[in-house]
Amino acid sequence: MARKRSIMVVGGGTAGWLTAAYLARFLDIADRAQIEITLLESPEVGIIGVGEGAFPTIRSTLKFLGVDETRFIRETSATFKQGIRFNDWLHAPEDGKRHRYLHPFEPPFYTEGTSLVPYWLLQDEATRPSFAEAVTIQNRVAESRRAPKRPGEGAFAGPLNYAYHFDAARLAQILEERALELGVTHLTGLVTDVVLAEDGSIDHVVTREQGELRADLYIDCSGFRAELIGKALGAPFKSVKHQLFTDRALACKIPYDRPDAPIESYTIAAAHAAGWTWDIGLEGARGIGCVYSSAHMSDDEAADVLRTYIGHDDYSARIIPFEPGYRERQWVKNCVAVGLSGGFLEPLESTGLVLIEAAAGMIAEFFPHNGPVDAPAKRFNELIVARYENIINFLKLHYCLSRRTEPFWRDNADPASIPERLQELLDAWRHRPPNRFDFILDLETFAFFNYQYILYGMEFRTDLSSGRGDFPNVREAEKLFARIQAFGQRATEDLPAHRDMIRAIHAAA
Repeated sequence: MARKRSIMVVGGGTAGWLTAAYLARFLDIADRAQIEITLLESPEVGIIGVGEGAFPTIRSTLKFLGVDETRFIRETSATFKQGIRFNDWLHAPEDGKRHRYLHPFEPPFYTEGTSLVPYWLLQDEATRPSFAEAVTIQNRVAESRRAPKRPGEGAFAGPLNYAYHFDAARLAQILEERALELGVTHLTGLVTDVVLAEDGSIDHVVTREQGELRADLYIDCSGFRAELIGKALGAPFKSVKHQLFTDRALACKIPYDRPDAPIESYTIAAAHAAGWTWDIGLEGARGIGCVYSSAHMSDDEAADVLRTYIGHDDYSARIIPFEPGYRERQWVKNCVAVGLSGGFLEPLESTGLVLIEAAAGMIAEFFPHNGPVDAPAKRFNELIVARYENIINFLKLHYCLSRRTEPFWRDNADPASIPERLQELLDAWRHRPPNRFDFILDLETFAFFNYQYILYGMEFRTDLSSGRGDFPNVREAEKLFARIQAFGQRATEDLPAHRDMIRAIHAAA
């Protein structure tokens, strides 16, 4: 009989408990005697986050784990997220004129193998609607503060794609309860030493409360401290601050001004002189944070930006410093990094949680039931690094197309700060829109249409004029554009207000 294999997740929070629960569910440890999973949580380490957003993949993750959607929404103060609205990213407010666009989660309308994108590109720039407004009904639904589904519709399902805004600490609690139900053992203890074996792998960890603890595979979810992968194993950290400049966030929560205040159905990302401010609507409060580059803005200046955005100073904010970057070797010997210990880029587009989901899924699929425990390390590292690099390209896309004139934005538009692969794509997209062949699915978080929403939201020009004759179905396209507008209007009438939908979920208890 094969020897029982053990996994130890070091660190709690969303990364630790999600990884532990995912592995327990995937490996079915409750019904098998060959694998045991322990989560070691330090009582002295808190959770970073004051209200967070997710990507639609979170629905599949929660469903796989067996978390009830209604309970999740109630207990995490969650609301629905249908995308991100970008305010003032193209240019600063000028003479009262503001620019904004939506990055919705629904893909552009597509029928019978025909894309509407080239037909939109060939329309008159002065009179055509915004890209998201033209190609999906979700733009109108989200801007009207409607929910993406109706009461009584199935869990994790609805007529429109969605994710959530939620309280990170409460999500960690739900994941903890589910992990324990799935057979994970919970220990509390502060790691005081990591002892290495002769081959450089981890032999055991020493804790203040539990003494020595051993496992076959260690998963480092200790956050920015990176107790195992960084401090003990010395896996180097690759900074990408020369491409993504933001490195600090000033975050707070504020209550709504009245109980029936409308809840936005998207994250607001409002650009300022040296970064952007997030605005996330939870059920009972708003999570607001000023993200900025310390090379372009002082902490005091960031505090002024946050105060001006909120409109008063009756709140308590905390500074969260971070270094944008990642470890190129996140699986070293018998240790894998998940979450902040492996890397962090910035809060934009909720990629932190997506990377946790991706890493947990790969560890589960790759887990060696016998043989060398580090057998999957090379492939895991290749895949996770490629995912980080592609996310860097996508995030940089948001910044490098800006026409703002402040030093932060000018530096972002400098070709020297744009990754080579992104620059190659931008050069190609001047003559054709992004398509699925630009990307390798298993290495990507964002699809080609996500790039389209950012490109054309930022008024990037793809010139198809010389090939106008290659797109002869203009009349059919116009009918489809009109149908999308009609469907969008009908959806805003049929779908409930976002606040009303959340109230209905809480009332159904």
